[in-house]
Amino acid sequence: MYLSIVFCQRYRAITSAYYRGAVGALLVYDVTRHVTFENVERWLKELRDHTDANIVIMLVGNKADLRHLRAVSTEDAKSFAERENTFFMETSALESLNVENAFTEVLTQIYRVVSRKALDIGDDPAALPKGQTINVGSKDDVSAMKKVGCCSA
Repeated sequence: MYLSIVFCQRYRAITSAYYRGAVGALLVYDVTRHVTFENVERWLKELRDHTDANIVIMLVGNKADLRHLRAVSTEDAKSFAERENTFFMETSALESLNVENAFTEVLTQIYRVVSRKALDIGDDPAALPKGQTINVGSKDDVSAMKKVGCCSA
């Protein structure tokens, strides 16, 4: 008990730095341990308190392969995700079920949010980056540089 309290206090000290700039999060709980699902609400509040309002959050129920040990129903988790306006997916790291899909979906949604923000401020996300023109001089200047050598002292 002491170690977890110390860890939480230490963790609290770095919370804002840890979340700074986050654009997406996977909030993972264990479908076989209801207490992990109960903690999701606290972690979600923590995320929302320390991140941008547009952060993409996916609630992930892991260990979906352990059907006989399930303690959190899919319906309860879906309802929670809908209420909290997060994405939802169940995964099994053991069976590689939906793990890649969870990351892909979060990245897709992040891209949509970033693209929407860019359009709102007038940037075209498909446009090439705008650079600055550099004038290197006339052809005579370049010819003289070649004769002398650009790196000679």
